[in-house]
Amino acid sequence: MAWKFVSDRPIYLQIAEHIKIDIITGVYPPGERLPSVRELAAIAAVNPNTMQRAMSELEQSGLVSAMRTTGRFVTEDKEILEKTKQALAHELAQEYLRTISRLGYTPEEAAELVLKINQ
Repeated sequence: MAWKFVSDRPIYLQIAEHIKIDIITGVYPPGERLPSVRELAAIAAVNPNTMQRAMSELEQSGLVSAMRTTGRFVTEDKEILEKTKQALAHELAQEYLRTISRLGYTPEEAAELVLKINQ
């Protein structure tokens, strides 16, 4: 099934984020070989060049490394994995706060809402 993308951000960045989340959540565990660019492009229903650009982003971040003839692999570096997880959580929290503040909530009220929902 094709992945869903929004028009406010480049697709390759959305793909990279999607794969980051898959890595952090264990869909692709540390040290595992990722599907090929063509396979991932078919799954996401995007052009292979777009997927290649997303993979290059992941390589630059250190989350993925390319082995010349065997493909791309998820890093086994726990520090990179943890920093990526924290960065994604930070982005999501900021997005939540931006959205909830437009409704008139303060950060403190937003935190209270989360605590109440989580009980």
